[in-house]
Amino acid sequence: MKALLMDTTFCVACRGCQVACKQWNQLPAEQTVFFVGGGYQNPPHRSSETWNLITFNEVSRQDTLDWAFGRRQCNHCLEPACVSACPVAALTKSPEGPVCYDESRCIGCRYCQVVCPFNAPRFEWGKRDPEIRKCTLCVDRLALGQEPACSQSCSSNALIFGDRDELLEMARTRIAKRPDRYVSHIYGEHEVGGTCVLYLSKVPFEQMGFTTGLPNTPFSQEVHRAMAAIPFALSGTALALGALYWIINRRLESFKEDTEEQS
Repeated sequence: MKALLMDTTFCVACRGCQVACKQWNQLPAEQTVFFVGGGYQNPPHRSSETWNLITFNEVSRQDTLDWAFGRRQCNHCLEPACVSACPVAALTKSPEGPVCYDESRCIGCRYCQVVCPFNAPRFEWGKRDPEIRKCTLCVDRLALGQEPACSQSCSSNALIFGDRDELLEMARTRIAKRPDRYVSHIYGEHEVGGTCVLYLSKVPFEQMGFTTGLPNTPFSQEVHRAMAAIPFALSGTALALGALYWIINRRLESFKEDTEEQS
């Protein structure tokens, strides 16, 4: 299975991956501002037109301020909760790694947005016929034997594309050789069952805004149980509404009969 390793200690925040992502996927430019509250992150958040975002995080290290550059995109979970939640199979997990989206199937329920632990899917709020948008891990490029546009454009080798097992071994080796350079954690190795986008960092991941404290078990297991209960919940609701309708009609009929007798 293919994956990406993001070694944030090598990132120089050139945003070349952001540009390459937009260029390959023909995403329009956005009128943006810097991150609200200060800082140099731009745009401040991902959107339906920005799937890949370099984050600027000013952190305190050894009594000095330092930059810790991070990245946000769809992490392409090994067992995606979004795939489990989609009632029409608009989202599927490819054997090669990417979580793929078929807009022709999508009904706009946005269940995928609700269940994603990384807040990856974005909705086209400004369109009359909106769809879900997110990173595809350049599945079309993979089909041609090419690597994703973002990793190919990375000038500092912060983004590395390859087999997931090999990238995990590379990450473990880097941590073991330079414990002074890295925190002893590979983000994405175990989170929610594992992901196809992995991260190394010099500071704790929560300082870069990553969602931490996630379980090692896939969210998809809980989603399966929740989705399985929906038909029963709908049936129960329908029965309750039917019973309420019968009661109201019966009372109206009784009131009508009483009124006719009095007249």
